[in-house]
Amino acid sequence: MQGQDYLNQISAENRPIKKTGKGIFSSKIFMASLIGLMVLIIVIIIGSILSGNKGGEKNLSFALKLHLDNTATVISNYQSSVKSSDLRSHSASLYSIISNTSRGLTDYLTEKYDYKEKDANKNLVEEATLSKDGLEADLFEAKINGNLDRIYAHKMAYEISLFMNEETKLINTTKNSDYKEILTKSYNSLDNLYDSFSNFSETK
Repeated sequence: MQGQDYLNQISAENRPIKKTGKGIFSSKIFMASLIGLMVLIIVIIIGSILSGNKGGEKNLSFALKLHLDNTATVISNYQSSVKSSDLRSHSASLYSIISNTSRGLTDYLTEKYDYKEKDANKNLVEEATLSKDGLEADLFEAKINGNLDRIYAHKMAYEISLFMNEETKLINTTKNSDYKEILTKSYNSLDNLYDSFSNFSETK
């Protein structure tokens, strides 16, 4: 038995000693990396929130008003050239909606920001003008090619979707209940009219 006890003692002495360290999670490098990652995530989230409301209520409102007024001008220029009586009727409804919304925006912006057309950000004006010019160029080409009705319906459906997107941003941004009501009324009216343009067919 003594021999066996001796062998057991030697075996125990030669066993590798288990390390008592806490592993990678206790590493200073790991903790520093984890903190850095958390800070980066927070910065990205804050940046996303800020970019979602880029320009705030004032610039978003100015941009919407420019878009509304420019589209109203385009409608005035091309509506009479549309052949379909139904499409002309839908176009007149759209003109009425955007004109009423523009007036509501003007009243609100004048009261809150002392709005003057010359005060609009130059970049906003340039962007709105480029969009208007592009729309008019597409409609002019469609007119001379004899397919104005189809292109006009398609373009107005797209403009409506843009208006609704802009109004949604403002509804989520403004804290003024009266202004939110103006925007919501416009949004709902545009939503009701959207299908009339998007489903338009010259064969009907």
